Amino acid sequence: MINPKIKIKKTELLSDNWYILNKVTLDYQKKDSTWETQIREVYDRGNGAVILLYNTFQKTVVLTRQFRLPTYLNGNESGMMIEACAGLLDKDNPEQCIIRETEEETGYRLSSVKKVFETYMSPGSVTEILYFFVGEYNASMKVSEGGGVVTEHENIDVLEYSFEEAYEMIASGAIKDAKTILLLQYAKINNLVNSL
Repeated sequence: MINPKIKIKKTELLSDNWYILNKVTLDYQKKDSTWETQIREVYDRGNGAVILLYNTFQKTVVLTRQFRLPTYLNGNESGMMIEACAGLLDKDNPEQCIIRETEEETGYRLSSVKKVFETYMSPGSVTEILYFFVGEYNASMKVSEGGGVVTEHENIDVLEYSFEEAYEMIASGAIKDAKTILLLQYAKINNLVNSL
């Protein structure tokens, strides 16, 4: 992490109540070689993983629905979001994390998943890298009702849609979650669920 055009001058902890929020003062060298001082707030919540569960035979996908306070505070009247299953890595590697999260949230126990890409989701303010996966599911893999971990205050609904219906929910605005949209588009481009 050494870029000679960036000099971190000071990092101040603003909050560590939920995760870490720092105020960072840095000097940044512009294209004309002059330096300017910038102050930015940076939120570090760790890295995460997300998966689209799909069934080729049924032409379906499994998604989740849960309350998301930030969306509620920014105009989402119910605060509920339909999303692909996701979670923070904690101390796991991305593959272990998403297999664990899939079982906790959806009740499906996967033995294998495929990593398709990784990305920064909000690089202007959040450090998180999100690892994207796809995984095939079927009824025999269902080991519980899912719904999340009670001690983590998760109240998750497990939803199953035809791939076509889920994809149309992007255009209708029923799905507004970026990670879910990216995975549904990946599935369509790569013909994971031959629904057309």
